[in-house]
Amino acid sequence: MNKKAITTGLTAGVAVGAACYALSAAKVMKKHSLKRHAGKTLKAAGCLLDDITSLMR
Repeated sequence: MNKKAITTGLTAGVAVGAACYALSAAKVMKKHSLKRHAGKTLKAAGCLLDDITSLMR
């Protein structure tokens, strides 16, 4: 099996799951704040994915 593909899929799934949970559990004003910071969150998730990928090499 390809460990890199598994790691990528797992990390993406965790990031999406956390984002969905955060949006569904937040209050109305908090949702607006979360949406504004979504770009930063996605960038951080990408950095995390890169770090995990480098560790697997």
